[in-house]
Amino acid sequence: MKQVVFFLALGSILFGAQYSIIISKKVPITSLTTGQVRDIFLQKRHSLGDQKIIPLNLVGQEPSRIAFENTVLGMDRDRLNAYWVKQHFQGNSPPITQPSFESIKAFVQNVEGAIGYVPSSMVDNSVKAIYEF
Repeated sequence: MKQVVFFLALGSILFGAQYSIIISKKVPITSLTTGQVRDIFLQKRHSLGDQKIIPLNLVGQEPSRIAFENTVLGMDRDRLNAYWVKQHFQGNSPPITQPSFESIKAFVQNVEGAIGYVPSSMVDNSVKAIYEF
């Protein structure tokens, strides 16, 4: 698994960002910092200004999810699981999961404030990219 993350990170360095954090075009946010993205996906931040945010994640052990967790959240799977166990007892839940990038993109297009990540190649004029990794 560490090899997969290494090759994804290496590919990102050599060929630019492979994934984009996307949000609805209706939302007036144009960019986010790594810290803001981390806070949103760790449920430490539930809004940006007046906009309620709904983070979306891929299900399971997808290589892109692992790359996201390691690169953007700065946590491996064991540490992240321990984090969510603690959060559960404080009444917090992890982001909503979706089975595919297509479903993440459709959710973002149809639900204002939804935020998720897709391959950069999927970004078109139906969504807005606000962060890349």
